[in-house]
Amino acid sequence: MAAHVQRFIDLYQRLSADNLDGLGEIYHRDIHFCDPLHQIHGLDALRCYFAAMYGGVVHIEFAIQRQVVADTQACIEWVMRYRHQKLKRGEPIEVNGMSWLVFDEDQKIINHRDYFDAGQMLYEHITLLGGAIRYLKGRLQV
Repeated sequence: MAAHVQRFIDLYQRLSADNLDGLGEIYHRDIHFCDPLHQIHGLDALRCYFAAMYGGVVHIEFAIQRQVVADTQACIEWVMRYRHQKLKRGEPIEVNGMSWLVFDEDQKIINHRDYFDAGQMLYEHITLLGGAIRYLKGRLQV
């Protein structure tokens, strides 16, 4: 199982808008993918989602913090660092997150759920909206 998790990590370390066909190497054709922004069903829909998401990305990298593997499941904690041409004037953005993966009998990922703060990833870096979200977060901290 650890080898399958490593294939996932390796793919994401080199993933870009130019090599999305590699998703079929690790994902089942009936993949269910969920993150705080979207729910995706099927490999073709996942490719389309990543094509749109990676379209404006200038640079992206994942620093793996830790991983836990048990039976047919894995949790991977990561820090994503990326630059997007339309967010934060192209400056680096850092997002903490975790991926929960479920593998089928062929060691392909059938369920992938990402957990991260959507504000940290996106909303805080949008003009006007970002300022309001940062203000509210600051007011809610104890």
